[in-house]
Parts: sequence; C-alpha cells; structure tokens
Amino acid sequence: MQKYQGKFCFLINDHESFPMLKKTKKVQQTPQFSTSSESHGIPILFENIFLTNTNISHFTFFPTPVKLFTLPLLVASLLASRDSSSGMDNDAGQVLYPLHCCKSVHLVRHAQGVHNVAAEKNHDEYMSYNYFDAHLTPLGWKQVDNLRKHVKASGLSKNIELVVVSPLLRTMQTAVGVFGGEVYTDGISEPPLMTENVGHSDHPAVSSLNCPPFIAVELCREHIGVHPCDKRRTVSEYRNMFPAIDFSLIESEEDILWKSDVREKIEEVSARGLKFLEWLSTRKEKEIAVVTHSSFLFNTLRAFGKDCHTDIKSEICKPFTNCELRSVVIIDRGMIGSSESTTNYPGKIPRGPDVPSEAAD
Repeated sequence: MQKYQGKFCFLINDHESFPMLKKTKKVQQTPQFSTSSESHGIPILFENIFLTNTNISHFTFFPTPVKLFTLPLLVASLLASRDSSSGMDNDAGQVLYPLHCCKSVHLVRHAQGVHNVAAEKNHDEYMSYNYFDAHLTPLGWKQVDNLRKHVKASGLSKNIELVVVSPLLRTMQTAVGVFGGEVYTDGISEPPLMTENVGHSDHPAVSSLNCPPFIAVELCREHIGVHPCDKRRTVSEYRNMFPAIDFSLIESEEDILWKSDVREKIEEVSARGLKFLEWLSTRKEKEIAVVTHSSFLFNTLRAFGKDCHTDIKSEICKPFTNCELRSVVIIDRGMIGSSESTTNYPGKIPRGPDVPSEAAD
C-alpha cells in the first residue's frame, strides 16, 4: 500500500476543550487570530501525517470560520507538535498560503431520517426495505428549519456559491430545505428545487430562485451496500422530485453501486472521501456547502490528524449529529485546482522606476 506524507494544519476554534493548549506559552495572538474561542481560534500545524491511496498530501485541512477568507493571504500563527509532557512541540512559526489555493467548505450531515429512528430502537432495522432511500421525519424537518435560520442569521447563505449533495432523498431534502429558495408559487418561470410533498413530507415546493446552484455527486454518498436506506432511486425519479438539481454527473440511471450482499469496506469509503475532496479542489467555486452522511464524513475526516494530540484528533474526527454543520478550509498545496487569483493585482500600472529601497542604498 503506497503512503503519502505531508503537513496538515487544523484551526481549533474551541481551545477551552484542549487543556494542552491552555498550558502552553507559545500561542501567539495577532489581529487576525486570537486565542479567544469567540474569534478565529488557534491554528495548529502537524507534520508527517500519513495518508494512503491518494495524493491528499497536496492538501492542508483547516476546520475554521468563514471570516478567515476576508484575508488577501491566508496567514496563520502555528503551534507545532511535541513537548516533553504532552507529545507536542513548542516550536511556533507562521505559514502563508495564497487565497486562490483555498476553499471554504461547509460540511452538513442530513437531518433525522426515518431509518435513524428505527435503528436506534433496533439496529437490524437498517436491513429493512421499509426504509429504502429513507426520507426525513417531521423532527428532521424541524432540524432543517433551525439550521436554515442559522445560515441566514450568520450570513453564510449569502456566501455559498455551490451546494453539493449526495443523491439520496434525505440529503437532498436537507440541502434544499437549508440552502434553497423560499416557498415555490405558481407562475414562477424557473423550475422548483423540490416539488411539494416529496418523501411524504407535507412540505411545500421550494423555489430555485435566489439561491446557489445544486449538484448531485455520487462520490459523497453514504457507506454503500446491504442497507436499503442507502440505496438510491433512479435519476428520472429524482429529477421529478428535484427538478432544479443538476444530476448530470451521475453516470447511470439505476443504482449500480449498491449491492444487497456486498458492503463497502471502511478503507474504500475513506479513499472515496479523499477522492471527493480532490474533486472539490478542481471546482472554480471558493465557498461550497456539502450535504452528506455520517459514515461518509467520519471515514473521510479520520484520514486527518494521525500524529496529533488525541484530544485534537477526537475533535476533528468525532461523528456528526443530525443536521450538524462544520466549516472547514481546504488548502490545495499541490495546485490540483490550478485556479488563478481574482484579487491579486500586478502593480506598476502605469509603468515607472521601482528599484527596491535596499538596492537603491
């Protein structure tokens, strides 16, 4: 198995959860980054992270608030790893990355589905075809409404340029409910994101106006196989339910990935997750919402933080609750996306002498 080695950075927003951080004297406060849990948090650099079956070493991964992207260059005060008491370094430094190499990604697990309720009582219910392509519960729709209020109140809804969603009913219901337009009414020329009463929801149709585009991507599906709740419908059925979602990246009408007797290995889910992150890096959009599933998120994020403090790894890799949102920054260190800056300015317009001061001396 081939391994890749690189540096990964994590921005810890809740430093009160980490006693190790409170003991150190090396935390540096700057106008952009302070140790206050209410501000931008503490960035931590970990070296020699090993990942498998991917060139993910091209990426730097930051859980972080959206406001980080107000900086022309991403600048972070870093705490490195290893000291005698906690296995962490005391060396502090700085790292700069061009803004055009960064993406802000907002990870969301779907709201409560009928399969979640059934399986909490009896795990064997995951095997039941009663929960084929499970839809949201009434409580799940309340969770959606509350997350929608949060993304609007925080200003997040104004910044998102693209919504990427797993092509299963519960994730598309969640994505449309959180990031979609207002209630769809007759006479609107554009097709709705979701028609009314999808998934026995009694939910009104949702407009595709005044919201980002939505695209369904199979790479971010839930752990595939055996469980009927994770089997998708035909693309034609989904297009009738969600007319304004783009399904063009789904290659087959039927679900050829799901097998009744074969379930994806954990390593395969992780490799698929890292491939998905690589695909995200090729997108032109800089701020993207991803609505997906608990096992997919857990097995993707567990690839990060291999050599860091156990408390920090636990924070990064802990399972998502229903309708939880976490914002992260992915830095494309290998220029996989190769995007050009939209904010850099070449200067010297009009041209004139510009000998550096030290050269002039």
